[in-house]
Amino acid sequence: MSSATSIDMMKNNPRFMVAVLFLCLFLKTHVCHGADRISGNQTLTSDQTIVSAGEIFELGFFKPGNSSKYYIGMWYKQISKQTIVWVANREAPVSDKTSSVLRISDDGNLVLLNGSQIPVWSTNVSSSTASSSVRAVLGDEGNLVLEEDGGGSNSSRILWQSIDHPAHTWLPGSKLGYNNRTKENQRLISWKNSEDPAPGLYSLELEASTKSYLILWNRTQRYWSSGPWNGHIFEWVPEMRLNYIYDFKFVENENESYFIYSLYDNSPTSRFVMDVSGQIKQQNWMGNDWILFWSQPRKQCEVYALCGSYGSCNEKSLPFCNCLTGFEPNSQTKWDLNDYSDGCRRKTPLACESNGSVSNGERDKFLPMPTMLLPNHSVKAGSAAQCESTCLNNCSCTAYSLNDNDCLIWIGDFLDLEQLSEDDGTGRTFYVRLAASELPNPKKKNGVVIGVAVGSAVGISVFLCLIVFVILRRRKKILKPGKTVEGSLMAYDYRYLQNATKNFSEKLGGGGFGSVFKGTLPDQTVIAVKQLESVSQGEKQFRTEVSTIGTIQHVNLVRLRGFCSEGAKRLLVYDYMSNGSLDSHIFREKTSNLLDWKTRYQIALGTARGLYYLHEKCRDCIIHCDIKPENILLDSQFIPKVADFGLAKLVGRDFSRVLTTMRGTRGYLAPEWISGVAITAKADVFSFGMMLFEFVSGRRNSEQSEDGKVKFFPSWAASVIIDGGDVLSLLDPSLERNADVEEITRVCRVACWCIQDDENRRPTMGQIVQILERVIDVNQPPVPRSLQVFVDDQENVIFYTESSSSQSSQTRSNTSTASSQAKSTTSSKNSLS
Repeated sequence: MSSATSIDMMKNNPRFMVAVLFLCLFLKTHVCHGADRISGNQTLTSDQTIVSAGEIFELGFFKPGNSSKYYIGMWYKQISKQTIVWVANREAPVSDKTSSVLRISDDGNLVLLNGSQIPVWSTNVSSSTASSSVRAVLGDEGNLVLEEDGGGSNSSRILWQSIDHPAHTWLPGSKLGYNNRTKENQRLISWKNSEDPAPGLYSLELEASTKSYLILWNRTQRYWSSGPWNGHIFEWVPEMRLNYIYDFKFVENENESYFIYSLYDNSPTSRFVMDVSGQIKQQNWMGNDWILFWSQPRKQCEVYALCGSYGSCNEKSLPFCNCLTGFEPNSQTKWDLNDYSDGCRRKTPLACESNGSVSNGERDKFLPMPTMLLPNHSVKAGSAAQCESTCLNNCSCTAYSLNDNDCLIWIGDFLDLEQLSEDDGTGRTFYVRLAASELPNPKKKNGVVIGVAVGSAVGISVFLCLIVFVILRRRKKILKPGKTVEGSLMAYDYRYLQNATKNFSEKLGGGGFGSVFKGTLPDQTVIAVKQLESVSQGEKQFRTEVSTIGTIQHVNLVRLRGFCSEGAKRLLVYDYMSNGSLDSHIFREKTSNLLDWKTRYQIALGTARGLYYLHEKCRDCIIHCDIKPENILLDSQFIPKVADFGLAKLVGRDFSRVLTTMRGTRGYLAPEWISGVAITAKADVFSFGMMLFEFVSGRRNSEQSEDGKVKFFPSWAASVIIDGGDVLSLLDPSLERNADVEEITRVCRVACWCIQDDENRRPTMGQIVQILERVIDVNQPPVPRSLQVFVDDQENVIFYTESSSSQSSQTRSNTSTASSQAKSTTSSKNSLS
């Protein structure tokens, strides 16, 4: 068909002409799905999206959770779980995405129009550029750039970019800092809740003068700081020493001061999030979910005003926040979305608020709440003896507490009340003012009658229970028919263990695998019963795995006596260790004994022997994967017993990948856990080395010293050993320098070898046993790469690298010598370096 014929058809067929014009208009004004940009004559609406060139990020309309509102947002294209990293119209949602439009306006801005074609969001840049020469391009780094076409040249001029206006997520390659000219901060601001991306109460920003990041409540109240940047890590975030994933850089010039970070090659997708919980979280994508690497503040209850007024925070409960007795959430809807900021309100008004000081003949009363961390902003009000009456006579007084001989009262609403554990000696009893009807009244007229009736009923019940108990005791079976492995492993009946543990009433502890309870057998043998959680194996496979564990016998391994497998119930029965776990003695709980150095050294040696047996003497190498003081138990003679070995397989964990429970034991995790490579026995070696430092110091590695000078103990210990300093200065102060210097030096050198970033440079557990037995000597070790920075007594940062000008020639020589000897491991009295 010739062009002339086509024109004639259009002239003679108006319908055909209209159809063609409409098709051209449609193709001209709508974004082609999958494109990475919006040009001046295009729009984005409804389910249309743009995708970055490498298909890393996608941008379009989204609706969070069950919300009825729509937003323009950016998310990961290849991640199955939609994860929003940036939102344009956080404070101006639209109700209908089909009639709302994102386009380039006539003045060259990117603008979002609602269903009434009213602008609700814009890039708001001053420009005289025509819309036809402007485009918005989505990049693979997660940056939406509004740019002006450079014409004939390949260059373009950036008018606006989303990374300058972050929402709640800090992506690799983006900067987060301070404008030195305008004196304005870039901020990460949390969502209000999981269904509302509007700016919430919590924000992260840079304090340029100290090169530290701060988390603020309501942009005013500071409640966490990263500590200053020392060129390597933020001093109060020791987790960041794991620099094999992240490369942080600080940039400062006359215009701005900011940090930028990137990931090393082949590392997992990662992000920093200012979470609705009030914590900044570093997360890595591992296959099918985001895995938490670290969070700050470490304790959820350290977040300022987390539970709002009249709310109580408890680290050991879920949810963390609860309204006090006599109170209810101000907004149950927000509470259900984990937004507790509105706090709680009274169910019943106070008497003094209703009719003077007395209502219905009853005055307000006080509910005692023991073991509480008291809120701030109290007022001293006279003596302790008159404290209750002082508060009661002031209608504005809502609570009181006694502090030695002082009376503390709270006027009006109070924040940051925290419930502590029962054995926490820092807690105080907090007396909350309530209407009398909210507390039980013991003075009832029929109290005596009711007491007699209740007493009779209780007596009859006890008698009947006694009869039932006797019958059940005669009927119960001690053992359920089951497989016995080498005459030692027994299959127990669930009801038998339930009876032995008094219905699992005395809890000894718990962890990632489940809770442990104390029990007593009929022959008075004391046992420990572990209730396993998240076991997905069938009974046959479970019994097979347990039987394998039951064959593993060693003096430094906790003995498995038997198991129970009934339906979904999976229990393991162990020997009871009367001295509990090592952490309670090393970190000195108030009821524990002080372990002298000789005992600590023997515990370290015994633990090494147990791990050596698991790694090299079993038929199949068993990698523990969770070595820490909590998993080292002590018998009556303080002989160490490694616990929880082999359990990972029972709950179906694949140790070629990162654990979802990483958060709980991150202080002992080897670098390969984070990098996602297959895990070997050298991961246990790394954890053992971290634990050795704690044997010496008597405190957690991540804790600062009492004087605040030692920020991270392994770094300091490495420097003292290498520089030939005062070795006894490393020792737990409680031991008063009573220890063998040679043994401390040996332990610290071994620890330095164990925590090398490269697993091939770490010794085996067999070699560690020989070192601690003094069969093999260990020379000066190289400083672990991740510990190359430490803070000395004068708060000076010292770098131990071959290129560092601050490193002494002797240290450089020692490091070089040690490196050259790294593979030298021979028999008796030879050197391991």
